[in-house]
Formats: sequence, structure tokens, C-alpha cells
Amino acid sequence: MKLRLETAAMDALTVRLFDTIDEGNMGWIMAADTALRRAFGESLIDLVPSYTTLLVHYDCRVLDFAEATSRIRASLSGLTPVDTHNGRLHDIPVWYDASVGPELPVVAQRIGISVDALIARHCGHDYCVFALGFAPGYGFMGLVEEALATPRLKTPRQRVAAGSVGIAERQTAIYPLLSPGGWNILGRTAVPLFEYAKRGEPLFQPGDKVRFKAIDKAEFEAAGGDTTPLEERA
Repeated sequence: MKLRLETAAMDALTVRLFDTIDEGNMGWIMAADTALRRAFGESLIDLVPSYTTLLVHYDCRVLDFAEATSRIRASLSGLTPVDTHNGRLHDIPVWYDASVGPELPVVAQRIGISVDALIARHCGHDYCVFALGFAPGYGFMGLVEEALATPRLKTPRQRVAAGSVGIAERQTAIYPLLSPGGWNILGRTAVPLFEYAKRGEPLFQPGDKVRFKAIDKAEFEAAGGDTTPLEERA
């Protein structure tokens, strides 16, 4: 870990701890999150942890830049990582099918394996939730094994269905609600991520783990899943 501070706005600082994405970062990021919240107290407006950084948005009517910088450096001095095994493990059932996951056969063909093998490998790892963003309840997760890493679509879709499960490079995620997006969609879940977020209780939190479980169409429908096909470029 190498602490660097970067100005993000007149009342916000980016605290950079790492330069590369790694699951091992999370213990440090979570420890820094706790330490910074304690250091800023009521003068903290928002704190957003991510893969390698934390964005600190503070009340500039209470703290000036020098004091904010001083609090960050003091609070992170001697920092030690927390145990990331304390995060929750979420089992997410997914219907993997080309009708709702158009890139499922495309990604499988690109890396030279069967669709069933791709599904097994996507389900064969517990993914760390690195950050929340883009949409309410949207968790950026990783790391997808390097062989499955797939670039974003050259032309993003205008409409990606809620519950769509996709990959982009070595990240994987679930779209909580209907939105544009350029990730490679492999399937769909009926877990209502947006409903949790709307109540102010996001299902995922940074440091949690997510495990995908393949289910068939009947199980997906029984859980209330929407089987409307996702067009290749909607």
C-alpha cells in the first residue's frame, strides 16, 4: 500500500492506496473506510470506496483543504488490513441462456470452450464486491479468471434488462434495473437488487462475496424472473 492524495474537487479528495486491481486490496480499503469515517465524523458528506481508491467528500464549510489532508494522513498512518472473511456470501441463482444472455455462446466460442464449460467456470469462483456504483445496487465484482476476460461491446446496448449478468474484462456484475450498458451478457437473475437499494439497504456491500449458481428456466420463472429475450443490440 502506498498512500497518495489527489484533488477530486474543491471539497473532495481521492485517497489512492493501490495502482492495480487485486482482491488482496479489499482488507486495506475496508480498513481505510472505517478509519476515515471515524476521522471525519460529522464533517464527512460521503465516502466512496473502490478497487484501489476511496473518494472523500467533506464539508468545506467545516474543514479546509489542509485540515482534510491532515486528517486523512493521520487516520491512515499505521493502518492494518481487516479480515475480509467477515463479509457476507451471497448465492445468486442465474438462468444462463442465449435468449437472455446473447454473449454466452460468443464468449464460449472466443475462448474455445463449450457453453456448459463457460457457465461452470463463471460459477466456479466467489467474486469479491469491490465497489458500488453506476446504478443503485450495482456491484462491481471480480476477479473473473483471466481466460474468461472479455472486452466491453464496441457498441453498447441502449437497453439491458434488469437482472442481466455480464462480464467486462475481468469484472462481473448484475444490472439492477433496465439501463444502457456495454457488458457481455451471459444470463439473468430474478434477485431484485434495485428493490433492496430503493429501501436504502443494498444487498451487496464492498467486501462481500458473490457466488453464482446456474438454474434452469423453470426455476427462474418460479422465482419471478422475466424471460423476455434480450436483443443482440437493443
